[in-house]
Amino acid sequence: MMGCNQSVEQKNTTPTQVKTELVDSITTEDVTFESEGVKLAGTIYSPNNPHAAVVIVHGSDQVPRMTKFAELLAKKNILVFTYDKRGVGASGGVYAGPEVGTNNISVENLNLLAKDASAAVDLIHNKVGDLPVGLIGASQAGWIIPIVANKNPLAEFMVLFSSPTITTLEQLRFQFYTNGRTDFWDHHTEEDAREHIKNDPDKYQFEATDPKESLKALSIPGLWLFGEKDIQIPVKMCIEHLNTLKLENKDFEYVVFPSLGHDNTNTETIDISVNWIKQKSLEIKNNK
Repeated sequence: MMGCNQSVEQKNTTPTQVKTELVDSITTEDVTFESEGVKLAGTIYSPNNPHAAVVIVHGSDQVPRMTKFAELLAKKNILVFTYDKRGVGASGGVYAGPEVGTNNISVENLNLLAKDASAAVDLIHNKVGDLPVGLIGASQAGWIIPIVANKNPLAEFMVLFSSPTITTLEQLRFQFYTNGRTDFWDHHTEEDAREHIKNDPDKYQFEATDPKESLKALSIPGLWLFGEKDIQIPVKMCIEHLNTLKLENKDFEYVVFPSLGHDNTNTETIDISVNWIKQKSLEIKNNK
């Protein structure tokens, strides 16, 4: 199964420094931290004058620390912490994912990954002090980030690329329906997709995670970036959910790119997200 790509109690919240070096006016520091009894490893990218700090949350795959994405953000004056996913690279623990035939979008695994991300937020908050700290990620991170933000009050904003607001089971129904066909939307209507998501029998039986439950409880700002040609998540359904939440006075925004699909991180979308982060961070600082 692919699935879209409370402060956690930790035995040790102090990172272990491995090395520090300077690249293009960005200081990089390799650190380790603990989450749920496992040591995880990552890198902090610190520009000279950061406007905010973010923790990168992984998608569904076997993802090591996202160095290129982190460098792009750091060059735009965002301090970034990116770490190897549990069971990947230098991080301990067991990786759960489609490549090894495990259910990587079970409630248990998503909550475990959320605890890892929450521990990363704790680490960064301890290092940056009053700098606003947020979460950024894509795909499967759309289920994980709201859980983190709902349980860890240190998370002050979130940015989500191609991230679902539908449940995990609904996403699987849609993904099985599109079956990776890049021309899916040339031959199917929105009505077709919604009917299938509503009525298709589930191929897997497990408890669903519904991100809307966490989103309804949040008071922090959020930005979603969607590609209209996405065949992993039904974008128009997700937008409807966000519009409903906005009517409940949630500080949620979204941008839709008609020509893009699920992989929509490019210069334009990153620039939009960075400008939004800087704006929201200024508001957060002014309100403190």
